[in-house]
Amino acid sequence: MQQRLGYHFGDEALLEQALTHRSAPGPNNERLEFLGDSVLNFVIAAEVFARRPGAREGELSRLRANLVNKASLARLARTLGLGAHIRLGGGELKTGGHRRDSILADAVEALLGAVYLDGGFEACRGVIASLYQEWLEDLPERGELKDPKTRLQEYLQSRRLPLPDYEVVDIQGRSHDQTFVVCCRVDRLELASEGVADSRRRAEQRAAQEMLARLERGDTQSGDPDR
Repeated sequence: MQQRLGYHFGDEALLEQALTHRSAPGPNNERLEFLGDSVLNFVIAAEVFARRPGAREGELSRLRANLVNKASLARLARTLGLGAHIRLGGGELKTGGHRRDSILADAVEALLGAVYLDGGFEACRGVIASLYQEWLEDLPERGELKDPKTRLQEYLQSRRLPLPDYEVVDIQGRSHDQTFVVCCRVDRLELASEGVADSRRRAEQRAAQEMLARLERGDTQSGDPDR
């Protein structure tokens, strides 16, 4: 893990704590997560500020959010193979907690907090810059920063079409680990798409993204799951 992270700890107890979820016995990573989140946000804010000198505050905020949100952190964790190293309690192990985005994202932030305590700010900044190098060198353009629901709304409005309707068609799993299935419909075009995610908001975004993809490739065939 230290080799993949590009940092070797002087105090390996910090690394162990960073990889311990609150469901497992012993010191857990919640406090380190809080610290790492703060350092990560600052470093990424400084990076996008330097790389986009003409960008306004709103664009800079969206760039930062795009890089430090839960989905991006979970993807980073999977690149590092982090899930296999996280210590979990029995309940989380049985429900596949090592694959869950929230647990993976929190562990990345905790790792960064541990690096900060072990090696200081410059060491932590170097790790973040290395982990994010490819993403920082290929920052999305302004139009790409808009979320799929906003882009779909603008697409439809520009063609004088009614706005889409979103409906939760299924909720699966227990209350602490639910999966939402959302249908996005554009009735005028007789089109529908589905999105699946661990929250209603993200499921709506994924359904909107799928609808956009269909519209942009000229798909006018009904995608209604009920038809």
